[in-house]
Amino acid sequence: MLGIHFNGKSFLSIAAILIVSCTIVYTNYVAKKIAIEERKNAEAWVEAERTILNSTDTASINLASKISAENKEIPIIETNEKGLPTGNYINLDSAQVKLDSNYLAKKLIEFKRYNRIPIRFVVNEKPLLINYYYYGESELQKAVKWYPYVQLLIIALFVAFAFFNLQTQYKSAQNHLWASIAKETAHQLGTPISSLQGWLELLKEKEENTFIAGEIEKDVTRLQLVSDRFGKIGSSPKTESIAPANQVRKVVEYMKGRSSGNVQFDIIYNSFEDTKALLSPTLFDWVIENLIKNALDAIEGKGIIRIVFYKTHDRWLSIDIHDTGKGMSKKLQQQVFTPGVTTKRRGWGIGLSLSKRVIEQYHKGQLFIKQSEPGVGTSFTINLPVQG
Repeated sequence: MLGIHFNGKSFLSIAAILIVSCTIVYTNYVAKKIAIEERKNAEAWVEAERTILNSTDTASINLASKISAENKEIPIIETNEKGLPTGNYINLDSAQVKLDSNYLAKKLIEFKRYNRIPIRFVVNEKPLLINYYYYGESELQKAVKWYPYVQLLIIALFVAFAFFNLQTQYKSAQNHLWASIAKETAHQLGTPISSLQGWLELLKEKEENTFIAGEIEKDVTRLQLVSDRFGKIGSSPKTESIAPANQVRKVVEYMKGRSSGNVQFDIIYNSFEDTKALLSPTLFDWVIENLIKNALDAIEGKGIIRIVFYKTHDRWLSIDIHDTGKGMSKKLQQQVFTPGVTTKRRGWGIGLSLSKRVIEQYHKGQLFIKQSEPGVGTSFTINLPVQG
């Protein structure tokens, strides 16, 4: 059996379409009813004018005058039998009529579009003299016609706000999920790391194992660092006033020893070696390491990784990490910071997402793709607020 899945956005969209559709149908119905009533009122006004002109009965004239005076909404223009304005009108701007000699003619064209069949008034039988009356929309009729569009705008704003709220909740849930995964990873790493430390101490007891024990100790220390990093995801880390250049230098030295000899690392400080920012050393190092790992994957064992320090603004220290690798398509650039998106055969696709979160939430900075071109390479930029 086939099933249809409705998410929050689908429900809001369908609800909005139904509300707007029903509103338009009902508004058109009301508009037609008002148009019929206004036609009757316009005809009643013309008949009242006929009575005032032709009747000799005082009561009839008084009643007709009352009906005529009550029309304060429907604009009406009188024309002769040739369809030209006679100069008689009601419920139009008198000041505008005086200022613009073509005002009545313009309004008459508008009224003729609104009601093509005028109200006929025989002024005189012999010789035959006929006047015609064209009327336009009242303010009520205009308001009713515009109502669906106003409601559509309100609903559109409501739906946009609801979409934004749903998106925010979704991102919050995603962030919470990845933070939980990171903490659980740190917790799971704890047991094997403790076991490795125990075996390491046993190795150290024999002098012939000194070199091996030393190398293993470096990796165990590294595992402890990784565990510490993951454990801090989702928590508010303590920051220190540190020169980012020093941290980058340490990470590069570490990554050099674990990369191909065909990879060239260049660091260009541009006299910003001592510029300081508030950093969480553990988390900042992890971001740099993650970006360098991505660069190493991109160049596939051969190429250049260049790190450049510079300032584009007094408040910001910028760090570009550029590789001469395979680059990214426009589509991938738009998705690369989304959790779960990865081009690697093995990986969760959370490295760049967490890196962006670390820089933006914990260091009040920015992490973005400066430029990327397939076959040419990619540049990531980190902006950090400087101290002093």
